[in-house]
Amino acid sequence: MKNKSSLLLLYKPPGITSFSSLSPVKRTLGKKVGHAGTLDKFAEGLMIVLTGSFTKLNPLLSNMDKRYIATIEFGDETSTLDPEGEVVASGPVPSLETIESVVAQQFVGTIDQIPPTYSAVHVDGKRAYRLAREGKDVDIPSRSITIFSASIISWEPPCLILSVHCSKGTYIRSLARDIALACGSRAHLVALERTMIGPFLLEDAVDPMDTAALLAHADSSRERLLKIGHMGQLTVSAEASLRLTYGNLPPKGSIMVSNVQETDRYATVSDEAGHLLAIVGLDNQGFPNKVMALPCMESE
Repeated sequence: MKNKSSLLLLYKPPGITSFSSLSPVKRTLGKKVGHAGTLDKFAEGLMIVLTGSFTKLNPLLSNMDKRYIATIEFGDETSTLDPEGEVVASGPVPSLETIESVVAQQFVGTIDQIPPTYSAVHVDGKRAYRLAREGKDVDIPSRSITIFSASIISWEPPCLILSVHCSKGTYIRSLARDIALACGSRAHLVALERTMIGPFLLEDAVDPMDTAALLAHADSSRERLLKIGHMGQLTVSAEASLRLTYGNLPPKGSIMVSNVQETDRYATVSDEAGHLLAIVGLDNQGFPNKVMALPCMESE
């Protein structure tokens, strides 16, 4: 089976791992599959998945901000900060007024956050969750993250539903833990839904189990590529199209149409018939200087 190059927006249901959710994609589009950020097993929502040569485009997607809807249950903190862990501490359920004050004053803007012990963060060369499962003490340094907004959707004690817009690297499980501690309480997440990654929305995602929808979605990858920041468009001659099939950059004189802005750092490259040939990096003059992905050279 050939590896079809595509940029996919997929819905991951709760109860399965991010890795498992990619199985139908591998069966349909080929085994060369990667993702631009996982979701915890209990969580659901939007995942960006790259296939074929587009797996090399991960760096273009790694810095995007995200939106979540988090359901926080106050009263008990679990070892994993989610429904799958054991209760390790308890505290009184705070009032809504206390929560509102704490969130507004301490959890909007740039803050320091310590990732969960059960996370994929590397500590001394090993994943933190592996060390935790071995019963070892895990000392994870804090990191700077940004909460652009945090809005309360509903409060039915002991559960708070919170909408969060945050920077990359933010752990919503840690956010729930820290809000509770600041309220003099304890908490863990009982549900989490990712609704946005950069310009991409959950409402545009497809179910990977729907093969027809997945194939159609893969074929429309170009429109999603153009939503990535600083992405221009180039059309090249037939000669340059042939050169690209051998992995060679198109010469400047072969560019027939250039729709590139000064701030663009990447571009899609198409032939005169509109077939997508490549994704390239651009120099300061807007000319290709690096081949990043070659869908015109699909691998077996």
